[in-house]
Amino acid sequence: MAKLKVDGKEIEVPDHYTLLQAAEAAGAEVPRFCFHERLSIAGNCRMCLVEVKGGPPKPQASCAMGVRDLRPGPEGQLPEVFTNTPMVKKAREGVMEFLLINHPLDCPICDQGGECDLQDQAMAFGMDSSRFHENKRAVEDKYIGPLVKTIMTRCIHCTRCVRFATEVAGTSELGLIGRGEDAEITTYLEQAMTSELQGNVIDLCPVGALTARPYAFQARPWELTKTESIDVMDAVGSAIRVDTRGREVMRILPRNNDAVNEEWISDKTRFIWDGLRTQRLDRPYVRRDGKLKPASWAEAFAAIGDAVGATTPDRIGAIAGDLAAVEEIYALKRLMISLGSANMDCRQEGATLDPALGRASYIFNPTIEGIEDADAILIIGANPRFEASVLNARIRKRFRAGPLPIGVIGAFGDLRYDYEALGAGPETLKELAAGKGDFLDRLKRAQHPLIIVGQGALARGDGAAVLGLAAKLATDIGAVSPEWNGFAVLHTAAARVGALDVDFVPGEGGKNVASMQDDTDVLFLLGADEIDMNKVKSGFVVYIGTHGDAGAHRADVILPASTYTEKSGTYVNTEGRVQQTRRAGFAPGDAREDWAILRALSEVLGHKLPFDSLAQLRKELYGEYPHLARLNQIEAGGLEEIAAMQKLSGTVEKTGFVSPVRDFYLTNPIARASAVMAECSALAQDSSKQAAE
Repeated sequence: MAKLKVDGKEIEVPDHYTLLQAAEAAGAEVPRFCFHERLSIAGNCRMCLVEVKGGPPKPQASCAMGVRDLRPGPEGQLPEVFTNTPMVKKAREGVMEFLLINHPLDCPICDQGGECDLQDQAMAFGMDSSRFHENKRAVEDKYIGPLVKTIMTRCIHCTRCVRFATEVAGTSELGLIGRGEDAEITTYLEQAMTSELQGNVIDLCPVGALTARPYAFQARPWELTKTESIDVMDAVGSAIRVDTRGREVMRILPRNNDAVNEEWISDKTRFIWDGLRTQRLDRPYVRRDGKLKPASWAEAFAAIGDAVGATTPDRIGAIAGDLAAVEEIYALKRLMISLGSANMDCRQEGATLDPALGRASYIFNPTIEGIEDADAILIIGANPRFEASVLNARIRKRFRAGPLPIGVIGAFGDLRYDYEALGAGPETLKELAAGKGDFLDRLKRAQHPLIIVGQGALARGDGAAVLGLAAKLATDIGAVSPEWNGFAVLHTAAARVGALDVDFVPGEGGKNVASMQDDTDVLFLLGADEIDMNKVKSGFVVYIGTHGDAGAHRADVILPASTYTEKSGTYVNTEGRVQQTRRAGFAPGDAREDWAILRALSEVLGHKLPFDSLAQLRKELYGEYPHLARLNQIEAGGLEEIAAMQKLSGTVEKTGFVSPVRDFYLTNPIARASAVMAECSALAQDSSKQAAE
């Protein structure tokens, strides 16, 4: 720790702090453009100038000077820093004057207007006039892809975007070329950026040089209603803010959550919003004479009642989709039990995860934040870059912090960090579990080894055997102990952990997803669109969902539901953290919240569920599963559960692991309804073809 005075106030801060951080800890406001807490220090905007007593007789850049660089007074007095002296005021006004020499007067038409750091700081720290009257320079706009719009004349060369792309995203696609007046930030060849995190440069840009292309000229920030929520595009559970105008979602921005996503979100999370209002199901439909035709709720329920009444409980099944909240999954489970059916499953891709094995068998036990403590990582059958982009950025962050051996079993290409390709499939894992291989020694030498098992390794016929081998390996290398649990399962679906928590899996004698597709008379699909509908041989399919996707095309009855921005729902992320979305708007037309649809349907079926409101439903839910009431907390799994998994056995296949995410941009019904995601997908496929050629 280091002691110093800031504007006469004595404080104590960690000795690795910069003067800027120390000043903020003391409550002083220091303007900045280039400095960012999660990026390297550039020190090139000079806006954060302060005066250091006893230092050089000139202002110092507080972002580039550490508290350990300060010297005490001649008699041992504490070093002093001043943030509001005449020298500092004059220096900041001079810097602002320089920044505005070439900055265009775009404020009335700039998309950043109202949220512009340059605008705000010019008002707070700038002068009321400029001594420069020469012509302003102009820079051509650059094409860097369909997501980020560029107006580079506004750029002040803070290089935040360059540092983010290189350090966090792991791809050096942006850079600064030229010198002096000719300096420009560009992709050089004006190619589209390929990072799945590129949209974060929009938040980082302190001016309007980089803005969201799909959101351009759509709304002003003061028009929008802001709702804090949770993302469901993957299983990370990133903290987001949903901005709406009227009933429409206009944009999605990240919120800071150091334990989960820090302040980054993936491009799919950020730009999905146009898919929330296209291809929506806004009224019930019933199939008559081979065609789906609009119907009333009563007619739809009556058709379902007739189908259920014409069969036996063992011929009724239910599959929960990837975007379903815990509340509706729980309501569907209660309905199925009341009907006398044990046929229910949430594992659309066929993963061999079973809640009977304990919570530690299906969550990311070391937590996302715990990745930063790992000193060796083995990735089995997962491609974190596409399956959980923000989590992958955390792995890269740890990779950049110091030596980190990373081994990968599976062929997954560029993960944005260096790794050792150990093999393609379970045969390699079997060798490691048997004590063979050079990488095994690195895992054993590590204090906190981390084993990440992906759905590409579990959604196979030998998934149980792979899980058992991974658990055995984790135990053998010392990855499982009271101080550190390094066994981690990486999920791809936001709904999966919550569904496993409430035991939405086949009961005694119940059928799994594959069996239900082959052999049921009535099949309920709760937003389940990722199964092969050509294999669904059920006589009567009820689809409860939001978009006209695969499930709706196959359905005999469609019941329109609400998306994650239109309801308050509980989701449990891949690490087992309980989170809740908040309603930012209302569903279109006659669409209703999923749990309410199931409650109304249960009455028609003669098995009325025991709740009439969301509060009553949650009371029942929390009574049965108390940990779901503890928001933003993780119910840890038991170490003995991982030890027990070693008993899982079977013959492993020779085929290699393949990630379940074929196309990062089109993984769910909302994404497939988005024109922006479709454009990104087409661009990514073209890039892949060109790279292959």
